[in-house]
Amino acid sequence: MFELLLKGGHVIDPASGRNEPADVAFDKGRVAVIDRDIEEHQARSTVDVGGRYVVPGLIDLHTHVYWGGTSLGVDADKIAVRSGTTTFIDAGSAGAGNLLGFRKHVIERSRARILAYINVSFAGIFGFSHYLMVGENSDIRMCDARACRDIAREHTDILCGVKVRVGLVAGGTSGAAPLDIAIESAESLHMPVMAHIDKPPPSRRQVINRLRPQDVLTHCFKPYPSAPITADRTVREEILAARERGVIFDIGHGMGSFDFEVARGMIDEGFYPDVISSDIHALNIDGPAYDLLHTMSKFLALGLPVMDIVRMASSEPARAIARSDLGRLAPGSVGDAAVLDVRQGRYTFTDVLGQKMSHNEAFHCDGIVIAGEWIPNSD
Repeated sequence: MFELLLKGGHVIDPASGRNEPADVAFDKGRVAVIDRDIEEHQARSTVDVGGRYVVPGLIDLHTHVYWGGTSLGVDADKIAVRSGTTTFIDAGSAGAGNLLGFRKHVIERSRARILAYINVSFAGIFGFSHYLMVGENSDIRMCDARACRDIAREHTDILCGVKVRVGLVAGGTSGAAPLDIAIESAESLHMPVMAHIDKPPPSRRQVINRLRPQDVLTHCFKPYPSAPITADRTVREEILAARERGVIFDIGHGMGSFDFEVARGMIDEGFYPDVISSDIHALNIDGPAYDLLHTMSKFLALGLPVMDIVRMASSEPARAIARSDLGRLAPGSVGDAAVLDVRQGRYTFTDVLGQKMSHNEAFHCDGIVIAGEWIPNSD
């Protein structure tokens, strides 16, 4: 007897290439069976998901969910269902000085899964609000490779890598030094780096050329002056070279890092992001990012197929964090799923510069499954 049956849906699992009508049964916190017609009497609980997509539980690779411990943190459990997100990857909210608090008070109490990049800055992102903005790397004394490494070694079960924010806002005049320190720490841990870049210094080229295979460049469709595309709409050489050597390109929408014109130009050039993520935090949860599913809807408006969009929010972020047990919907896999509908209507989307785009479709989440348990969307 299965614990839960999702009946009558259309399963999309980019990891296996499955794209077909099928029922999905869950048992003991895992996917048990995927088949064309599983009878209802075989399950204790059945949810009719006819006409909906059943996809792997979505993974948001760039979020800030140290709620209550940092000024920018939002509550993952409050946005999980509406956004179809079962795994939140916190992008450096906590550093060596406060990772323990993040783990004990948020990660271990959360219904949604939370993993994290540890910030190379000892205090994490501590001065981020509507009222003040103090970059955590503006005093380079905050960045210590040994402190980061030593704490990270004790928490590898929840960590995906080392996060560093470089640029004028995050690092003042420290240039590329925080990135170099982050790479030093990450190398000792055999982990990747996720690198944020805001305004120079350092230059885009200085950052990109330092990144290694499996490192993540977040905010990859930023507006000028750190845009990945030139004024004549060609992809910059250092961007192409980085992809060639295996750097992962992540959207990280956020408050200032997603430009429709840049996105159109990159897509026209055949340069798609590897990962779609929201960079959700307290300053953009009411727009323009809102959440992962809203960010994914912007890519519907940009013309990407549903299969590709789901892949960029499931199997690709799972690959980026080396978690093959996540981001897939197959017998034996973790029992996480999202039930999505592509609704028809008139929708207006806004980027970080206030540019607007209208489209007649948007994603909606009817509910999620976490460890085999159905959680409906009551909105």
